[in-house]
Amino acid sequence: MISISLVDDEKELCQSIATFVNGSPGFRCLSIHHSAAAALQHLPAEKPDVVLMDINMAGMDGIECVRRLKAAAPEIQILMLTVYEDTEKIFKALTAGASGYLLKRSNPSKLLEAIREVHEGGAPMSGSVARKVVASFQQAKATSQAETHLSPREETILNLLAKGLAYKQIAAELGISVETIRSYLRRICEKLHVQSRTEAVAKYLRP
Repeated sequence: MISISLVDDEKELCQSIATFVNGSPGFRCLSIHHSAAAALQHLPAEKPDVVLMDINMAGMDGIECVRRLKAAAPEIQILMLTVYEDTEKIFKALTAGASGYLLKRSNPSKLLEAIREVHEGGAPMSGSVARKVVASFQQAKATSQAETHLSPREETILNLLAKGLAYKQIAAELGISVETIRSYLRRICEKLHVQSRTEAVAKYLRP
């Protein structure tokens, strides 16, 4: 059973998502918070498996909330669920510590799939968002490689993470173990001076 918390000031939307989640086998909505302040107060103690986080909220926005929440409870995985798909917000959210980025117009079945992927270590993104990330990867590739000295295999792993693949999917595609993927990621994080896979992807791809 994957537990989910919602952070969004649109009350009707939250209730609709909660009802859908609770009616889906293997998922349950643990809590709903309508402000970043309430989320920061309660989520570290509630310990949901995955948080669905909006960006545009009154007061503190969702990106700053992600940054503070990851500092307080780094084990909590956060999936952005928003209407925004501009490159700046995508990279700010990933750099803050979000594990995925989904648009609110996504099909409900895609939402459940994305929640499961985040819970299993993936970095799911809506198609249009993934295309922006991959495009930024292609534009920044030569410069980033020169600056960070990443190996071709490390570049490949970051590229697959940027496409939203989970560890086990990357391991299957490259013909290596999940533990080897984790070893590569530890070295990547050391080279890029970051703490997580999403920070690594965001820093490496940022133009």
